[in-house]
Amino acid sequence: MRRHLHTPLCDRLGIDVPILSAGMGPIAGPDLVAAVSNAGGLGVLGCTSMSADEVRAVIRRTRELTDRPFGVDLILPSRIGQGGMSVGDVADMIPAEHRAVAERIAADLGVEPAASATATATAERTERRAPGTERAGAGTERNALGTDAEAQVDVIAEEAVPVFVGALGSPGFVADRLKEAGTTVISIVGSTKQAEAVVRDGAEVVIAQGTEGGGHTGHVGTMALLPQVLDAVDVPVVAAGGIGDGRGMAAALLMGCEAVWVGTRFLATDEAGIEGWQKAGIVAAADQSPVISRAYTGKRFRMLPNDWTRAWEEAELDPLPMPLQPVLANQVLGRNATDRGGRQGVSMNGAGNIAGLIDRVVPAAEIVESMAGEAAELLAGAGRFVR
Repeated sequence: MRRHLHTPLCDRLGIDVPILSAGMGPIAGPDLVAAVSNAGGLGVLGCTSMSADEVRAVIRRTRELTDRPFGVDLILPSRIGQGGMSVGDVADMIPAEHRAVAERIAADLGVEPAASATATATAERTERRAPGTERAGAGTERNALGTDAEAQVDVIAEEAVPVFVGALGSPGFVADRLKEAGTTVISIVGSTKQAEAVVRDGAEVVIAQGTEGGGHTGHVGTMALLPQVLDAVDVPVVAAGGIGDGRGMAAALLMGCEAVWVGTRFLATDEAGIEGWQKAGIVAAADQSPVISRAYTGKRFRMLPNDWTRAWEEAELDPLPMPLQPVLANQVLGRNATDRGGRQGVSMNGAGNIAGLIDRVVPAAEIVESMAGEAAELLAGAGRFVR
């Protein structure tokens, strides 16, 4: 008999199985999101690096591929204004010594940008266009990573996206606006204190992510974090960090979580927006392969190490905070440093410790089906431990 897995959060979100795919920047594009949603889970677009127009475009493209619910994920870092901060303005704030170190590292790695970082910053200041416009070529301005949530959220509300996921900060300044549009507001946290804060600020669901997770991550392990967050808040809790198969999913649900948030496992899929060599790196990785680095975004980011991260570990200066470090990295390495493409040794390849379980690249739908099926069977048999 085939068993089915369903939780109250599934009903709330309009999905069949309690699996949410993480909004992993441009990697989590319409193809991956639609594949997960069509399989019964909830796919989530990663839109932090996009202009408002780009956000609208990927939302509409996703709707062409699925009629199921999906979400949009944005970084909401604390202590950063969200009204739009131009790349040129951020570039002005980068200390000369950090720029010199970054350019030296890039040169050592054989990166040959079209123009020096200093020249690029000058062009962005002098040839500035309206904030949020797309970069069509050298000198075209756009807003810096993690500073443009106000404009992006306006689009999400106008497009009536079913789910919003906020990372690295409070949803307080956008929660009411989104709820009025019929959007469920979810926040990602890495500690009990953060969980309590985002619920006070309007989060209707909390994703508690342990440090094992790929991408931006905190300090507390998943098994220690989940029960504490479950005790601390009275909203549904979604488990994240080191979950990539039905066993991890069953453990999270048995603990009291209502869904799982899965990132790394969906990177090694046909639909993930990364290159073949990046997928191959994840398949080849062991549990201890991913490391924490601030070399790309300025915040703790778990990823597979490369020449760029190792060089910053050895540098005389620490990476800058967000949004300075991502602007600096993109200027000296090119936007392919964090977007799809690039080359080994230079481009980011995010991954969590669950990478050691991944042995092949498969369609995203297969992951949704296998995880839900395995978890259902395990939960159905859990009664054998009780006498």
